[in-house]
Formats: sequence, structure tokens, C-alpha cells
Amino acid sequence: MSDLNCGSGGGSTTFHGLRIASVFIIWVTSSFAATFPVVARRSRRIYIPTPIFETAKYFGSGVIIATAFIHLLSPGVQELTSPCLAPAWQDYPYAFALALLSSLGIFIIEIIAFRIGTAKLKELGITHGHGAGALSASASGHEVPLTSSDPEKTEKDHEVVHTHGRLDKQGSFVSDEDALAQLIGVAILEFGVILHSVLIGLTLAVDERFKVLFIVVIFHQMFEGLGVGSRLAFLVLPHKYRHVPYLGSFLYGITTPIGIAAGLGVQTTYNPGSTRATMVSGILDSLSAGILLYTGFVELLAHEFLFNAQIREVGLPKLLYNLGCMMLGVGLMALLGKWA
Repeated sequence: MSDLNCGSGGGSTTFHGLRIASVFIIWVTSSFAATFPVVARRSRRIYIPTPIFETAKYFGSGVIIATAFIHLLSPGVQELTSPCLAPAWQDYPYAFALALLSSLGIFIIEIIAFRIGTAKLKELGITHGHGAGALSASASGHEVPLTSSDPEKTEKDHEVVHTHGRLDKQGSFVSDEDALAQLIGVAILEFGVILHSVLIGLTLAVDERFKVLFIVVIFHQMFEGLGVGSRLAFLVLPHKYRHVPYLGSFLYGITTPIGIAAGLGVQTTYNPGSTRATMVSGILDSLSAGILLYTGFVELLAHEFLFNAQIREVGLPKLLYNLGCMMLGVGLMALLGKWA
């Protein structure tokens, strides 16, 4: 207990030049991992076979889930049970309660968004062939067929497309409400990941184990960026929202460098083991864990494996391959938890 540092002293100042360089190194690697799937998916000059995109997508789902358990919830528990905090923090599993709170909060937000979107679609006289799950399905990148509650409105519905959405080559309708559902889903994912990324940057800037942590963070951010980027790449949006995937990948790439830069700015005063830093980090980690747990299991795995008609109809080898990609993402990200 003699090594316990609960004060407000500064962090480590060794390897100062490399810590500064880490801002740009992690910016480049994180941005590339998150942006390349988006660019490759939309570019006519870069041909990437669809199976490779699907592999990245399932791998990324595994990364997100392992991040929630190993890199967020576990540290959150450790931080909120730290001896640096008041004894009251030891009397209740606050980390799990906060994760539960954020998961249910996101669930309620999606219910409200779904009801608003459904109501607006009814005003347009448009229904979706997949029923109540259409908006949620679209959030996972699956477009839904255009139908009308009144057969005589078919022509009108197709006119509405040009003002409120678009038809893809297969005749699937992507309305503004569908786009909203997708944007909410990806915003939830980005929010949880961004909170985590800023904390990683702050820690990297002042941690004594800089060399080991630096290498681990590079791989961590690349794997996580691939997960986020593959989800952004599969968004199906009206033309006016075409820049959203690029904005999402940019935000992901810049957050950890911002955290590192902020940490370097307060390097002589910020102590990640201090009472206040431990409490704030534990709360944010726990909330982020709940967000990513909900996103990983409900928005990603459930929609990709349980509610996806294509997956239900594929052969066993294809299903096992997709599951294997997901488990590989889980395994590699969980393994990184040994060092960070």
C-alpha cells in the first residue's frame, strides 16, 4: 500500500519526444483503419471483394464486444473499487450499475427514435416489408423494400423517394427515417468508442509503462478502427448524408491523439492514479462499457446473425466462418487486455 499514489502529482515525463510523435503515429494508424473500409467500399478505383468486407465486419463486431468487457468494464470495476476512493464506493457495484444504466438508456433512446420514425413513415403512406424491425435492421446496413399501405399509392411512394430518400439498384427504399435509424446506431457506437479513446490518449501521455502501452494502443486502435470503419462502410444513406461515414472515421481517428495532446499539456499535474482521475475514468469506462455491450450484442450480433435472413439461409460452413471471424476479433482484442 506504500506505493499507492492518490495525490494530484504529475505523471511520467520520460520519452517526451516519442510521446509527442505518438500523437501523429496513432492519428495516422487509427484514421487509416477507420477510413480505408469506407473509401474502398465507395470507390470505383479500389476493388475489394465483398467477402473481405464481410470478414472485416464480423471481426469488428468481436472487437467491439471484447472492448466492452476487457478494456472498459474490467478497468471500470478496478477504478471504482480503488482504495483511493471513499469507502462508500466499495459498498456497491457501481461499475456494473452504471453499465446497466447506459445500456437501458440507449435502449430507451432507440425505442423513442423508432416510434418517431415509424410515425413519420405512416404520414408518408409508406410501410416496410420487414415490419416493426425494419428501422433497426436498416441500422445494421440492410436496406428494406419499399411497399405502400395502399396499392394505389405505389406511384406516389416512388415520387416520395426523390424527396425523402432514394432507391438502390435492387429497388430498396432508404428514407430519411431509415437514415436516422442508421445514424443513431452508428452515433451510439461512436460515442462509446470516443469516450474510451480519449481516456486511452490521456493515459498514454503520462503512463510510466509508455513503450509497452504505446505498441498495444497502436494495435488496439487499429482493430477498433477496423470495427468502426467496417460499420460505417455498410451504412446505406441518402445522397445528402454521403459525408457522414467519412466524418465518423475522422472523429474516431482524431480522438485518441486529442487525448494524448491534452495529457501532454497537463503532464506535470495530471496523475491518472489520483482520486479524482480514478473516479472520473471509472465512471466513463463503465458508461462506455454499457453502450458498447448494447451495441455489440443487439445492434451488431443480433441483427447480423439472428435477424438477418441471408445468414439464416447460408450453409453451415459460411455461418461457421462468420462466427469464426467474430471470435477472432474477440480473442485478439481480449488478448491485448493482458498489457493494457
